[in-house]
Amino acid sequence: MKNNSTHRLRILVLTSTFPRWINDTEPAFVFELSRRLGTAFDITVLAPRTPGSEMRENMAGLHVIRFPYFFWRWENLATHSGGILNRLQSNPFNYLLVPLFFLGQLLALVRLLRQERFALIHAHWLIPQGLLAVIALRLTRSRIPVLCTSHGGDLFALRGTIFQRLKRWIMNRSQALTVVSQAMQHTVFGMGIAPDNVQVISMGVDLKHRFTPDPTVGRSAGELLFVGRFVEKKGLRILLEAMPKVLFKHPAMRLTVAGSGPLEVELFELTQKFGISDKVDFLGMVPQSKLPALYRRATLAVFPFLVAKSGDQEGFGLVQVEAMGCGCPVIAGDLPAIHDSITHEVSGLLVPPDNPEVLADIILRALNDPDLCLRLAKEGRKRVMEQFDWEVIEEKYAGLYYRLIHS
Repeated sequence: MKNNSTHRLRILVLTSTFPRWINDTEPAFVFELSRRLGTAFDITVLAPRTPGSEMRENMAGLHVIRFPYFFWRWENLATHSGGILNRLQSNPFNYLLVPLFFLGQLLALVRLLRQERFALIHAHWLIPQGLLAVIALRLTRSRIPVLCTSHGGDLFALRGTIFQRLKRWIMNRSQALTVVSQAMQHTVFGMGIAPDNVQVISMGVDLKHRFTPDPTVGRSAGELLFVGRFVEKKGLRILLEAMPKVLFKHPAMRLTVAGSGPLEVELFELTQKFGISDKVDFLGMVPQSKLPALYRRATLAVFPFLVAKSGDQEGFGLVQVEAMGCGCPVIAGDLPAIHDSITHEVSGLLVPPDNPEVLADIILRALNDPDLCLRLAKEGRKRVMEQFDWEVIEEKYAGLYYRLIHS
């Protein structure tokens, strides 16, 4: 959506996850949404400082301000290893950074609101960004509409009476709430939030230029692919447990793993335990620009999502959309949020979560039925193109921005 006016409405985006630089391996969905909306709006992003990042910069037309919260070299609470929740789980000492992080972003936000004028605040994640937006507006006595976006972990993982009440308080004081899947919308309704204030808008994928099929690339007959962070809810452990059974029937099969995270050592040790270390290729974090090549050559992309012990689970899952966009058949854990993109045996195959035996059987079924894989790939590409391309998502968010500002 383009705006030819010389005066663009100013939007303040609050986030804890943002690329440190162009082509960073950190999750880029907040950056990509903001960059695309930057053609119609003047967008400032407030994100945490991290080693190697600039304090202030213009990144792809966005005004990026990064707030300090500790000594620079140790400011990695919100980056690396899967975000804040997983950083806390991997090292309890990181809890000491949490109050500093909250205070650092609150002070930076209050300073911004006193110095500059914005038409809308878009807070990604209920906690901490949504909470800080509501508090900062009260402290500065500003009357600016707040749009909160929950991506999943903030809604599912932060359980307990206090957190539930706090999340309801934030949602009730935001002018609108977006969630990235129908499953999350049902959860929010169950918390007593008015339906009129909640809208499902997922994050998007560039399905027209980047994540596309390439008919000149031959698809491998013996490569499984996993892409994702090494955290419990992504389920890589389940896939590694399923591999011996798959290899018994298909001994030439290999598993390519793109990602990193706090469970890295544990997962490496599992490949040794199951005797499959020579069949698993760990690539580390792979930039977005290089992911399409992996999806285009893989026989199957496997994402065995599950519900973590903390309650955390996928809010939507972009990796399966990326794979489907590239024409790769997909197998995924059967969680409610995944149903937005995958219908079992229509656009992909779903497997009960946390069950390596059944996962192995589903993989073997797909490997033994090339016609099924071709049909799933075709329908999968069609489905995601209609619903999850960035142009579709951009139009929805731009319309919501205008509605909130002018109402």
